[in-house]
Amino acid sequence: MRKKLYIAAYHQSKFGKLLGMTVPEILQRAATETVAQVGADPAVVDVASVGAVCNVSLNAQGLLSGLVAMVPGLGGKPIESVENACASGGGAILSVAHKLLVGDGEVGLALGYEKMRDDEGKMDGKLIGQVLGYFSHPDERPGKTYIFPHLFAEVMDVYMRHWSVSERDLAAIAVQEYANANANPYAQMQKVKVTLDEAATIGDRNRYLIEGLPMKTYDCSQITDGYAGLLIATEEGLARLGVTKADCVELAGYAQATDPLLKAGRDVLHPAGAQRAMARAYELAGLCPADINVAEIHDCFTVMAALGTEVIGKAEPGRGAAYWVDGKAAPKGECGINTSGGLIAKGHPVGATGIAMVGWSAWQLLGKVPADLQVPGARAAVTFNIGGPICASVCTVLKPAR
Repeated sequence: MRKKLYIAAYHQSKFGKLLGMTVPEILQRAATETVAQVGADPAVVDVASVGAVCNVSLNAQGLLSGLVAMVPGLGGKPIESVENACASGGGAILSVAHKLLVGDGEVGLALGYEKMRDDEGKMDGKLIGQVLGYFSHPDERPGKTYIFPHLFAEVMDVYMRHWSVSERDLAAIAVQEYANANANPYAQMQKVKVTLDEAATIGDRNRYLIEGLPMKTYDCSQITDGYAGLLIATEEGLARLGVTKADCVELAGYAQATDPLLKAGRDVLHPAGAQRAMARAYELAGLCPADINVAEIHDCFTVMAALGTEVIGKAEPGRGAAYWVDGKAAPKGECGINTSGGLIAKGHPVGATGIAMVGWSAWQLLGKVPADLQVPGARAAVTFNIGGPICASVCTVLKPAR
């Protein structure tokens, strides 16, 4: 029988711009600020993992684990860096979980960060598009200026045509997420309000990204700086931390699966790896989709919010967008999905994204999110974090600790 694992604490920066903060400073703050949530010192941590994606290509910094080990109290401990594209944060969580399960310790720290803007908060869109494109298959890059928006615009086109879904249907997802972000003090787009007509109509702030394909500006997630951290513990670890079960949630289910990197030839409307990972996470938790009323899913583009709603089992294939249009994904709906604002409006600091999904879901179950975003009677949560063109999938299930 596996040990039970618990989320003892979560912390994140406000997503958006980290300005002149250096990578060593970011990781030190992420570590110390996370353990400080339970009044602890970093020395209490036995194992750690850190997820990031553009640390070498944009920050000229490798061996992040060594930077984490510079935090007083963490030197000489088992720490590793995790890169799994946009699922790197989820990978860091699983790395820590597995270390605890094999007995390497009782308290673990999962960190994630990304710094994609310069010290003035400006971004080089062409450069970012290029370096993110490294996480696609070389055969699918030629002819694409912004590789991932192009790949997902193709997915969006297939989804819309196959299921008779309109651009306005998908725009409704972005509108709900911006509304959620308006009430989230950690969200990058907290002050930006968007109407359905604005999100569905071409205008100065909303343009088609690739000629001949339906994706528009508001269909896309943000270029974001930010960091996040989770403190994960066994029952013995909770006792050491002085954290009661009433103040944490159980990481009850977790799984990952990886599909071939090449998108061509795969059925992206029924992503096999994602479905396998989600099913396994449900199985470990002893729960099913009907038990869930909180979710954070990887909406790098609106079509993935629709597909993700299907992967977690809250909508039948082809009905994911309709779930949002019908108001079922709203904070007070059937299942509050991306009440944080999601990647589209909360922001997408790539290495921190998977950690932020789990952390926000834990806050939902503990009643710690703003009242306007709180899901009534939050009872169990799922997260779905992907990397690449629906390639790497990490899924988790959270429930109240008992």
